Amino acid sequence: MKLSKDLTAPVFNQKDIFGRTINLEEYRDKKILIAFFRHAGCPFCNLRVHALTKVHEELKAKGLEMIFFFESKENVLLRSIFHKEVSPIPLLSDPEKQWYDAYGLESSGLKSAVSHVTTFVQTAFKAKMKGLPMHTMADGESIKTIPAEFLVDKDLVIKKVHYSANLTDRLDLNLIQKFADDGNIFDETKESLKAAV
Repeated sequence: MKLSKDLTAPVFNQKDIFGRTINLEEYRDKKILIAFFRHAGCPFCNLRVHALTKVHEELKAKGLEMIFFFESKENVLLRSIFHKEVSPIPLLSDPEKQWYDAYGLESSGLKSAVSHVTTFVQTAFKAKMKGLPMHTMADGESIKTIPAEFLVDKDLVIKKVHYSANLTDRLDLNLIQKFADDGNIFDETKESLKAAV
């Protein structure tokens, strides 16, 4: 079941791939971006991880933490230099998709197929140019997983839910920046219309 704004974020408590215990309860006094990705070799997801890690320190200085989930097994993620370098951002492996289910992530072969047909070549080229990992799925990973991102305020209240419409659809970085600055979420549609005028 999909989550919605103003609900309390489901609380997880598990070790990340770096051996640190990540208990969401300990983030109650912080703002958080919780992002769910596909498999370790997905160029769509690795481009997004790359973009978020580049702004991590800036956003952390403003009180915004990040937590990343991948459906890949821990040993698959630890084989990747790129994913190991995501630290200090917690990176949690959830091959059983316990937390993918708790956060209402979608499984859609159609959305995945359309994204691959329409944008895979361009995305793969961008990932290659940045030296990001790109490989076929490993054991237990699914081509149907559709990403999602959540902005969570203090007391673990969800302020923004973004279930991707396709594999390139993610929260606008400007929206994340504004949330980090003042905790407010502007209407992306209205802002886009203003920018076009």
